[in-house]
Amino acid sequence: MAEDPKWELALLATVQSFYQRLMGDHLGGEIPTPEQLTPEAVQRTEDVRSTLAYMKVWIQLLDMAITPAILRLGMASDLDAEVAEALLRYFARHRDDSATNRDKTDLVATFLFRHPRVAGQWERSGYGLDGSLPLSPFEIALLEILSESDAPILPEQHVQRLREFGPLLDEAKCFQDFNALIDSGIIPRVRDLKASLGDSFYHPGVLATLAPYNAAFGDRFDTLFSEAANEIKDFANRLEELGGSILSTVDGVEVTVEHVAALNEAELLKVDYAAALEKFRRVSKLKKELERRPPLRRAPQPVSAPARSVGAGGAAVAPARAIKFIPAAITPQALSIEEAKLRRVEESIRVFVRVADPKFRQIVPMRYFNLMLSNSEVEAYTADYLEEASPRAGVGRMLLRVVAVTARLTTELEELKRTQNSPSIWKLHADSLVVLIDLAKKLSEAVDRFAIEMGQQPEMQAKSDGLRGSLKTLHERTDQAAKILAQS
Repeated sequence: MAEDPKWELALLATVQSFYQRLMGDHLGGEIPTPEQLTPEAVQRTEDVRSTLAYMKVWIQLLDMAITPAILRLGMASDLDAEVAEALLRYFARHRDDSATNRDKTDLVATFLFRHPRVAGQWERSGYGLDGSLPLSPFEIALLEILSESDAPILPEQHVQRLREFGPLLDEAKCFQDFNALIDSGIIPRVRDLKASLGDSFYHPGVLATLAPYNAAFGDRFDTLFSEAANEIKDFANRLEELGGSILSTVDGVEVTVEHVAALNEAELLKVDYAAALEKFRRVSKLKKELERRPPLRRAPQPVSAPARSVGAGGAAVAPARAIKFIPAAITPQALSIEEAKLRRVEESIRVFVRVADPKFRQIVPMRYFNLMLSNSEVEAYTADYLEEASPRAGVGRMLLRVVAVTARLTTELEELKRTQNSPSIWKLHADSLVVLIDLAKKLSEAVDRFAIEMGQQPEMQAKSDGLRGSLKTLHERTDQAAKILAQS
């Protein structure tokens, strides 16, 4: 509690003004102010302590109505820094053990980190108040902002937990795909870690650690989520052009082109944490389903008999494909989707080869065919040296990749045969083949260069020969795919 009730009343009056404007914007109407708490009444009050007590009750009522999501909407970049600092003082002074209060404090601290009063303010080095302890400029600013609040003592075990945020941020920066980020469980892990800090959460040193993490993780999350949403929308647009209507089924619910068209990633990023996380998981599930390319149902088409030509003997002849296949452009999204599939194929083959009977592990059962592995390929899939920075590890990694691309090409060729009577699905598999042919060409060039280098080393001659043998199989499958597409 502040020793000066007038100071605390002024602080709460600032919070009240912001809260009422926030609620008014949210509800679409002005929120009436209690007569005793209007700006004029607060300024002329003589019984400061009674007004303060009444103000606290009113603020608590507003606080219950304002969720972290509503607060996030109100934290626009043009928000006055004085207001943001007043909010932080309020949350730090009137802290409780609820996740809601923690989330609000987290939001305000991160806002202050993202929007310093002076550009580049947090990049300069600084020192502690005693002139000896090095502190970040942001922590020094927080110490000043919260100087009127009783800072909790920071136990050693909480100091140790703060050190976990550095590795967590490094992990977050490594994610290249939204599915990988969601599946990693990093979001609930961080929330649990923050909750474990208890009252220490409101310490300036803790907030100075969390805010930079939140800002960096938030940027990475927003980027990956937007990419995932764009991939889904691109897929939906392609499907709609082909006459399709249903993308996939997620949690027993059919997801249609219309659902995807209504997906607003900017609004979703503003939803309350708990609700948003579930929605993010559903987006991730849909992205996974689309990467697997499940069967799609076409939109109802007008019933009409197709025109059929008549042969010399009077027999009806089936119409040829109406439109010649035109390959879609190879986009970064398409490459990302295919890369994810190749990683899954690599891993599934690796698991099978390692657990199978040595007599039979050269025959890998796939969905439509048996994938035959050479001795060199089996050795690569069972090797424990692939993480080395050595020539043999380089050969092993390339063998894994060649086999995976060959397997994917074969799978898509088989899918192509089975979807001749479904033009929209046929085109999706044909587009996948276009991407795979491009990846195979680049891989072939890389393997050729690598094999030449390795061939100059006598001890690597055998491995180089094995790599060339695998590449020959890839060339055969690539030529087969290119020929089929050229004739379509």
